[in-house]
Amino acid sequence: MLKMSFDIERAGRQQTGLHKHVFNGKTMGTRYSAIIISEEVQPAEGLEEALYAAVDRVDRQMSTWNPDSDLMQLNRAKVDVWTKVPADLFKVLEGAIAINRASSGLFDPAVGSIVDAWGFGATSREPDVKSIGEQLRQTRMPTHALLELDPEQQAVLKKAQVKLDLCGIAKGYGVDVMAEVLKAFDIKSGLVGIDGEMRAIGPKVKNVPWSIALEKPDYSMREAFGKVHLQDAAIATSGDYRHWVKVGNRTFSHTMDPRRNGPLQNNVASVSVIAEHCMTADGWATALMVMGAEAGLHVARAKGINALFLIRDGETLKQIAVGPAFESTSSDYRSTCWI
Repeated sequence: MLKMSFDIERAGRQQTGLHKHVFNGKTMGTRYSAIIISEEVQPAEGLEEALYAAVDRVDRQMSTWNPDSDLMQLNRAKVDVWTKVPADLFKVLEGAIAINRASSGLFDPAVGSIVDAWGFGATSREPDVKSIGEQLRQTRMPTHALLELDPEQQAVLKKAQVKLDLCGIAKGYGVDVMAEVLKAFDIKSGLVGIDGEMRAIGPKVKNVPWSIALEKPDYSMREAFGKVHLQDAAIATSGDYRHWVKVGNRTFSHTMDPRRNGPLQNNVASVSVIAEHCMTADGWATALMVMGAEAGLHVARAKGINALFLIRDGETLKQIAVGPAFESTSSDYRSTCWI
């Protein structure tokens, strides 16, 4: 549920007896954060440790930078052999394959080899021309046709040798497990995030939702484009401006297009998605961006996805909102949500 408010700070100041507690640390090559508003002067005992343990568990299971992670062990597993995996990894694989199927394969968790070839993975920081050529000659099948999952045994069977990369969905899931920690500690007001993926638990204060900045898709500097306000909902953004490589005069995004076996090339600068769970928002933000403006907008409308597309039109940005969470604000999203 998206709620709008333009009087956040004044409303907060009027409610006394509340305390803000902030936790943050390193995870998944970036940072996690948690903000809690409560009447307690001190945070609950064990909360900070529980938050770190939650994100660390996801990182240890799904990192592509740690050769001993459960995901990397699955990548090395033999074809046609069932491999048991931990519960969190299995849940993310289920979610990834569901979005892969629903997006006609355009959200692809099996692009690890392409990511590495272009220098965005753990094996290299520079594009490998030979490997890029090899990838371009490959014929790809959708991931849901290459993996079989057994929920009862919590096991995975690979039908072909693939390199899975869950970077397009794992951070969102990490945010969700942090939210579950807050709920386990009976916290009614909290905001958790990893990088740009965020999830709000309850309102910030009574009748006032959390205010979330959306980043302007700019290659050279970081600044806010606008804000949304969330209560009991999550938001994730996929963009072409944060991780990229320049080859000659061309800029290539870290987001891979399985149709091209290479980096995405369209005019979508970013897609933000609001959903109940951050894993869902994270995966669909990537999928819609890969689809491009026309197809992505069609799919978002057909599937009832709340999405904001920022599209490059020369030197300007065109914005198109889909779904009540964005459309209900105004046709001029920036002017209504900027505070």
